[in-house]
Amino acid sequence: MLAALFLFAATSAADAPPSITVYGAASLTDSLRRLGADFTKDTGIPVKLSFAASSALARQIEAGSPADIFVSADVEWMDYLERRGLIQRASRHNLLGNRLALVAPADSKLTLRIAPHVALRAALGDQRLATGDPESVPVGRYAREALTSLGVWGEISDRLVRAENVRSALMFVARGEVPLGIVYETDAKIDPQVRIVDLFPESSHAPIVYPVALTANASKDTARFNDFLRAAPAKVVFESFGFTVLP
Repeated sequence: MLAALFLFAATSAADAPPSITVYGAASLTDSLRRLGADFTKDTGIPVKLSFAASSALARQIEAGSPADIFVSADVEWMDYLERRGLIQRASRHNLLGNRLALVAPADSKLTLRIAPHVALRAALGDQRLATGDPESVPVGRYAREALTSLGVWGEISDRLVRAENVRSALMFVARGEVPLGIVYETDAKIDPQVRIVDLFPESSHAPIVYPVALTANASKDTARFNDFLRAAPAKVVFESFGFTVLP
């Protein structure tokens, strides 16, 4: 009887579909959790999710971490993996767009209109502004480009809290540890402890694009998840979180 139970358990494990491991930019946390659950419900295939800055995830994939699919918050880190032969080039496509937002704690009374030579340093006083590390984290790169375009990077660069990802930057603002932060519009909209002061002009920085691709060693079912992310139900979910779904 015991042997039969062990045989049944082994057979069930063998019949179970392998899970899909998704590495996603931190700003995708809520939307991909929803979609991962929906995909598992539809297909029976488990989805494991790992979120961090795109830079950290790309380097983990480079180091051999067992990711099946990667969704980056910018094209540069996807390019980084493609140059190293670590993604399946034919599976790559641009999935989403986003906006860059200046945010403050929800109870802040600060008002500021983003325009060339915006008085951002004066608004900070002797405090700091939180965003991703401009040397590696996509949101920080976009922020640096936007502030440079607006002519204020030189006076702001030494006043940054360089967060490890966009959600960490958001947290600094939500906790009131800094008076201002630069995050994605989608992140700002999900946290009731922050409010959007203003959106950066889209002309002030490169388009915010989220590319997706299967890794070189992706499991056989991963293409189904990639297709699922492009289907109409996924579009509804992404748009409900404020993303722009790219054609």
